[in-house]
Amino acid sequence: MRASRLISLVLLLQSRETMTAGELARELEVSERTVYRDVLALSAAGVPVYADRGRAGGYRLLGGYRTRLTGLTRDEAEALFLAGLPGPASEMGLADAVASAELKVLAALPPSLRDAPARTGQRFHLDVPGWFRQSDPPRWLAELARSVWRDGVVELRYRRGEREVTRRVAPYGLVLKNGVWYLVGRVDDAVRTYRVDRVVGVEPTGETFVRDEDFDLGGHWREQAEAFLRSMLTERITVRISPAGIRALRWAAESPLAYDEAVTGAGAPDGQGWMLTRLPVESVPVAYDLILRLGPEVEVLDPPELRARLANAARRLGDLYRTPDAQR
Repeated sequence: MRASRLISLVLLLQSRETMTAGELARELEVSERTVYRDVLALSAAGVPVYADRGRAGGYRLLGGYRTRLTGLTRDEAEALFLAGLPGPASEMGLADAVASAELKVLAALPPSLRDAPARTGQRFHLDVPGWFRQSDPPRWLAELARSVWRDGVVELRYRRGEREVTRRVAPYGLVLKNGVWYLVGRVDDAVRTYRVDRVVGVEPTGETFVRDEDFDLGGHWREQAEAFLRSMLTERITVRISPAGIRALRWAAESPLAYDEAVTGAGAPDGQGWMLTRLPVESVPVAYDLILRLGPEVEVLDPPELRARLANAARRLGDLYRTPDAQR
């Protein structure tokens, strides 16, 4: 444990140049006294750690000192290459940068760990796009990625329905969801989301923007995704559902929120194990398709028009299967 902490301390100083004992203690989740002892241990081992005195002082490494990654364990080295995400990086135009970085990391590894990328590639592969989707990246993805890295303002031309709109966007980040790329950016005083495959033009303005350092791209995306799903589930239908139906609902319902609400709101099972619950749906036509997937494991009680439509579908199915194949 201590050896790992000492390596982390050196890497922190390499990346941030100067840090106080308090800052190091917070990063390493130890006391300042432990930091003092670790610094003494590093100095004794020949690592040139120097302490600057005064209010603006702290610890730093002398002479551009850099450590080789000899402290990595095999698990850490293999996880490092697993996290490379070569597919999405290539789509953003970063394939050469990723390959160069991997070569530099590989050169810094001790000989005993240099098979890490090969072992990782043999065991794991990330296939991001969903089934039956075109795999070609959106045309303007690489240009948007460059603007995201440079904090550069762009004029974005975007297809919205049958018309084209233009927006001046400060691009905060890119998100890859189920094989689809999204741009998250600030327009005026609001943060907006755009599907990159609907972008028809990107023109860098040459201006830069000041990024809100408190903005959390991952947190923002999770909040927006959940709000979007909830906004779609505007109606509720009342159903009786069997235990087998509950199990099938997890996979039949496109939104996990629908499944969770139906299960948590279900009443006590009756003598046959069936439960009464309210199922959130996007609309009655969408609910019709969902209930058909569950077959005889669910009975709609409300609304009446949905129940009548399903009863008609059941009669048609009965007629279809009662008629001998030869007569058809």
